[in-house]
Amino acid sequence: MNMKKAKTLMIQGTASSVGKSIIVAALCRIFKQDGYRVAPFKAQNMALNSYVTAGGGEIGRAQVVQAEAAGIAPTVDMNPVLLKPTTDTGCQVIVLGKVDRTISARDYYQYTPTLLKTVTEALERLRAAYDVVVIEGAGSPAEINLKEQEIVNMRVAKMSGSPVLLVGDIDKGGVFASLVGTLELLDDDERRYFKGLIINKFRGDVTLLKPAVDFLEKRTGLPMLGVVPYFRDIRIAQEDSVYLDERDDAPPAGNLNIALIRLPHISNYDDFDPLEEDGCNIQYITRRFELGVPHLIILPGTKSTIADLAYLRHSGLASAILEKAKAGTPVVGICGGYQMLGQKILDPQKVESSETEVAGLGLLDAVTEFAPEKLTSQVRAQVISDLGLLSGAKGLEVSGYEIHMGQTVSQAKTSAFRVIETPQGATDYADGVLNSQGTIIGSYMHGLFHNDEFRQVFLNNLRKHWGLAESSSGAASTKEQQYDKLADLIRQSLDLSRIYQIMEEDI
Repeated sequence: MNMKKAKTLMIQGTASSVGKSIIVAALCRIFKQDGYRVAPFKAQNMALNSYVTAGGGEIGRAQVVQAEAAGIAPTVDMNPVLLKPTTDTGCQVIVLGKVDRTISARDYYQYTPTLLKTVTEALERLRAAYDVVVIEGAGSPAEINLKEQEIVNMRVAKMSGSPVLLVGDIDKGGVFASLVGTLELLDDDERRYFKGLIINKFRGDVTLLKPAVDFLEKRTGLPMLGVVPYFRDIRIAQEDSVYLDERDDAPPAGNLNIALIRLPHISNYDDFDPLEEDGCNIQYITRRFELGVPHLIILPGTKSTIADLAYLRHSGLASAILEKAKAGTPVVGICGGYQMLGQKILDPQKVESSETEVAGLGLLDAVTEFAPEKLTSQVRAQVISDLGLLSGAKGLEVSGYEIHMGQTVSQAKTSAFRVIETPQGATDYADGVLNSQGTIIGSYMHGLFHNDEFRQVFLNNLRKHWGLAESSSGAASTKEQQYDKLADLIRQSLDLSRIYQIMEEDI
């Protein structure tokens, strides 16, 4: 595949959350292992899990995972349009990494034609720089109410001349009807782009599928390219919160129980994935009675801080968290969770809601004021506190990224971190606040717990707090090992020689 313009392969699904993102990540890794320069692409992504590139642009977290699997740095061209829902019927539109507008769903689909040029140019830039581009669709190509306005499925396949593989999720049931039905709802001109079928998330004896596979191949005229087993032992960051509904919680991994509050607009919950590798049992909490007796409570990021703070109060979780904190249970807040921990949130320009001032939980001496401009930046920082859960961490360097609207200020002299480098040049400013005991910590830094040395110090301080034995074990494996493990599984499951052949064929 030595060519001036990259070959493309597109992965579409019968529905959302059938595993398209993971299949794309695996193929990116496989093509990298096979010696090709490969990049991922998703024209439009709707997700609250996002990431900041080195250039300060915001893209979907799934494309970052896929870029990591491909061994390259993520760029905004890999996800030129990102939609971050703000309500059930509206979203923030991010174009090439920057906030473009906030718009209703109905108005967005009238706006999509103006985004086609941006999408096309982004894909062409990737095709000029790489040997292979693996393209991910969104939802289903058979959403007939959206077909005329969509810019992420068949329009991209046609524009790029890309062969399409269709993925179905057998774990949900109805996979055969979903695969056949999706193809039946396509026009003849669309159907000719589909070159193979993949069944994902299979549990059991694959030989039992043979009669159904024979039927599918005969009915659709497409080859079954493989059956991917359901797996639990490969840790790859997931795209959106649908994954949280499907979590198959394993027995406790160690001696620390963490209650992670599942906010209605939760974002970037993959911030905490490394904790599960390090002897922590994470439970996602939505109701007060589920809180139990945790060793740590985490308030994660959120796209709608004020609305989710109201949810905490209405659900009774706010009062339960305050009771636990008063009794000595440590609490950590990241980004929106950090804002909630302060004394109050000011919104004079009504960026998030119609309320100009809202009381926070009052666990930290901090005040947040929202502003219309969104700060998006990668950061490198140093721990500047030696208190409580940060004991022994002073001077450690950590890296992460910030995504937030507004600033948080504090009169307390217990800052947690000092930012020493950003790609944009803004340096030497404080981030985060601790309470006087060092048991309540807030920070804007996403990815904080992905820093191995910091995480180990933090968790051992948490164990000391509860009189538990310290641990010297680090994360079970690196990201690179996880991507290789995923690639191995997909190599064993799919007909890669046939896929390579499909990529060389004309549509």
